[in-house]
Parts: sequence; structure tokens; C-alpha cells
Amino acid sequence: MTQTQPDVSFIVAAYNAEETLAKAIDSALAQEGVSVEVIVADDCSTDETRTIAESYANRGVKLLALGRNGGPAAARNAALLAATGRWLAVLDSDDTVEPQRLQRMIKRAENAGAQIAVDNLRVIRADGTPPETMFIQQSLAETPELTLPVFIRSNALFQSTHNFGYLKPIFQRDFIEQQGLRFNEALKVGEDYLFLASAMALGGRCVIEPIPGYDYQIREGSISRVLALHHIDAMIEGDKAFLRDHTLDAEAAAAQEFREQSLRRGRAFLILVQNIKDRSISGAIKTAWSNPSALAHLRMPIAIRINRALAPLRHLVSPRTDLTAIDGVTRSRKG
Repeated sequence: MTQTQPDVSFIVAAYNAEETLAKAIDSALAQEGVSVEVIVADDCSTDETRTIAESYANRGVKLLALGRNGGPAAARNAALLAATGRWLAVLDSDDTVEPQRLQRMIKRAENAGAQIAVDNLRVIRADGTPPETMFIQQSLAETPELTLPVFIRSNALFQSTHNFGYLKPIFQRDFIEQQGLRFNEALKVGEDYLFLASAMALGGRCVIEPIPGYDYQIREGSISRVLALHHIDAMIEGDKAFLRDHTLDAEAAAAQEFREQSLRRGRAFLILVQNIKDRSISGAIKTAWSNPSALAHLRMPIAIRINRALAPLRHLVSPRTDLTAIDGVTRSRKG
């Protein structure tokens, strides 16, 4: 019997996800109006993650038991290679998706002839507070397509907590394969950003579905990650590779320079903070002298810093959304 190609391949990178994986898989399998396959790439979990994934074998869920822990990018690449669907959808192992999400996004992308689609997110907190929509739905409705310059500029440090880096795209698999695009396995932070930025730099058009369909779960200990110096260094190296691989137009290049400056400021700020913690007066003076903006960030209250950075995108962010910064350095990202 000929096997029908699924409409969507869900790519789930999992590591010690026994508490949440079943809900993620159940939500993927519950998609309406599209056929799906779910691929769980277990990154050498030490809990019951693999057992849970294996329990779905009779429902067509594929488990990739990786031989070594390589991080989320490596796990996603392994799942990507095993995918057979027309579309690829990344699903974090502690998140869920609404039943009509993929049907809605694929329809919008195919009607526009686009290779990528993103949608609004619903933020769900473990403390029981009412769910919030991350972006104002009407504002996204007035922005039918996400461009590379806007996406790059929104992914700068000291910007809003909720920016376009949180969007969970789906990709036309043929486009990804034709371009040979893979996640940067050297990165533990920001690999999703570079993958989407690269896809758009390679000519992929990205449409926006304003209705929230991705449930972004915030659990204690799962989202608030403080950027360490080696994270920023890896992001800087990742951006260098991005620029070697892609030629940007003037608007995208200006956005990239804006992002690079924010990374350099963030790096100097982290060094300055460490100098202060180490009581290294000479080191603090040297850092402040070489990058005065680092000292400015140290003086500026967190709320003021966020409000200033958020101003260009304020019309896109829901006024109910909690805007915070961790140590004044990073957007909240799930680990």
C-alpha cells in the first residue's frame, strides 16, 4: 500500500521532558484538517522521555534516540533529516499547539505563495494567571508579511522581552532541502533566530497569521535564562557565519549592524558586571572606557531601558504582556 505523504512533520527536540512531552505530542496529533507525523529527537535524556515517546509508536510517532547530547540544534537537525512532510513545524517539548493551527497557517502561506509562516502566540503561565496573547492581533493583521530587516532588528539585546524572535515558524520542507538549510549546532541560544533569518535571506517569504495558535508555556525554571558571556560570543560568531553565507540589502544590513551593536554592548555590560563582582577596579575602568554604553546600561533602571528599546515595536505588543528583563541583559528564552 502506498504511504501518503503527511502535510506536516512536527519536529520535537526533547531533553528530560517527561513532565510535558505527552501534552506536546497529543496537541500535535490533534491537528484538524491536516495529516501529521511527529518526530521526537531525544537528546540523551536521563528521565522517562524516551519511554513516553515510545508509548506513542502505535500512533505513528517516531523516536530518534540520539547517541550523544548535542543540544537543541543538533536534535532538530536529526529530526529534520527524518521528516517526510510537506511542511516542517518546530514544537518545543514543553509547549502545545491549538487544533486548527497548522491548517490555518498552511492555507495562509499557500494562498500567498510563501515558503514560511508564523502566527501569534498565547502565553500560558504555570501560576494560573489568565493566558495572554503575545502580540496585538489587529496589529499583526495589519502586517501580513514579516521582512528580514524587521526580524533582524527585533532580535537585538536590550529590546522588548517579547519580540519576533519568539515566533514559531513553519517551513515548506522542499524549500529547506533545496537550500540545504540546517540549525547551527554551535549555538545553544539563538539557533532558532539564525535558522529563520537564513531562510528569509535565501529568499523565503514569511507570512503572518494573526490568530494565536501556539501555546507558549512558562514554567518556573524553564524560561528565564540569563545570557552568559559565552552565549553572546557564540551569537556573535553565529552572526559572522550568517554574513559570510548571505548577502544583505541596505535595509537588512542596517538592521544587522543595529543587532551587532547591541551584542557588543551586551558583551561589554556582562564583562563590566563581572569586573564589579570581582572588585576589579582596573578591569571595570578599562571596560567602561572602551565601551561607555556598558556603563550607561548599568546606571539605567531596567524599566527605563526596556521602555526605550520597546518604543519602535510598541504598537505590535499587547499592553497586557509582561515586559521584563533578567539581570537587565536578556530576553526570556526557554532552555
